[in-house]
Amino acid sequence: MVEIPQSTADLAAVLEQPVDLNFDLPDPEDEEILEYDFQQLVDHAWLVCDRFDLQTEIWRGRILRVVRDREKKGGDGRGTGFLNWLKSRELSKSYAYSLIELANSADTLLSEGKLDSNSINNFSKRAFVETAKSSPEVQQLVTDAAQKGDRITRREVKQLSDEWTAMSSQLLPDEVKEKAAGGTMPARYLAPLVKEMEKLPETHLSAIQQEVAANPDVDTVKQVTSDARYLAKYLDAAAQVQALQESSLDMELALDEALRLDCLNTAADLVKQASVLEQTVGKLFTTWKRLGSLSDRLYVDTGASTPHLRSLLNCIEKLSGEIIEVPLDDTGEQIIRLKVTTDSQL
Repeated sequence: MVEIPQSTADLAAVLEQPVDLNFDLPDPEDEEILEYDFQQLVDHAWLVCDRFDLQTEIWRGRILRVVRDREKKGGDGRGTGFLNWLKSRELSKSYAYSLIELANSADTLLSEGKLDSNSINNFSKRAFVETAKSSPEVQQLVTDAAQKGDRITRREVKQLSDEWTAMSSQLLPDEVKEKAAGGTMPARYLAPLVKEMEKLPETHLSAIQQEVAANPDVDTVKQVTSDARYLAKYLDAAAQVQALQESSLDMELALDEALRLDCLNTAADLVKQASVLEQTVGKLFTTWKRLGSLSDRLYVDTGASTPHLRSLLNCIEKLSGEIIEVPLDDTGEQIIRLKVTTDSQL
C-alpha cells in the first residue's frame, strides 16, 4: 500500500526537507557548448521538474481527497464545506477532482502491484494521466517499461497503446498483423483504422479487410482508414435524417454508387449536413414557440404606462411572428425570411 504520513507533524517534517531545484542551466549565448550537450543539460532539468510536478500533483490529490471525504462524513451532505475550502485556496472544482482522479489512479496502480513508488519518477505527468486512463492491458505494458527504467512520456504511452490495439484486434487481417509484428507496418497507422472499423457493422467490414489484406502497405491503410471514417459518418447520419427514413431510398445502393464514383466523403458530408439542418430546425421551432409565449405573456402584463416595454415587443415581433426576419449583414441589405407553419396550419 501507499505510505502516507499519519499526522500533520509527519507531513510537516517531509515538507521541511527542501527540494533543490537550483539548476546550473547553460548560457544560451555560449557558442563553445555543443548543441548536443546543450540539449542534454536542458532536457535533464526539464525531466527533474516534470517528476517533481507529478509527485506534487499526486500528493495534492491525496490531500484534496482527504478533505472531501472528511466533509462527506461530517458536512452538510451537499459538499458545501469542501467547495468553500477550494474557494479559499482559489481552486476550481474541476481542477480539484482531476487531482483526486490522478491520486486515485496512482494509488490503484501502486496497491495492485503494477507499479512501485520509485518507478513513478520515470513518468512525465501527462504520460501518467494517459496511463491511468488506458485499458488494463496497456497499463501493464507501460508500467512494465517503467519498472525496467524506461523514460515514459505520452509518446511511449501512445505507441504501446497503438501496438496493443493493432495486435489484439480481431478486425485486422493476419497479413497486416504479421507486418506490424515484424516492424514493417507502424502500429500508429493501424490503431486509427481499428478504431474506425469498430464503428462499422459487420456487413461493411469485409471489403475493407480484403483491401488491406491484398495491399498491406501504409498508403492502403491510410486510404481505407479515411474511407472507413467517412463510411461511419455516412451510416450514422443517415440513421438520424428523418427525410431519408420517410422515403423509399435504398441507402446501401446510394452508398455503392458513392464508392464507385469515389465521392463517399462528399456523400457523407451531405447526409451529415442534412442531419444538422433537421436538428437545427427542430431547435429553431422550439425556441420560436418559447419566444412567442414570452412575448404574449409580457404583452398581457404591459399597457400604455409601459411604452418602452411595448416598443421592445414591437422590435421582437420580427422574430416572434409567423414570418421570421433576420438580417445577414450589418447593413440590413440582405435579409433572410422564414415562414413558420405546422400541419395544423396547412
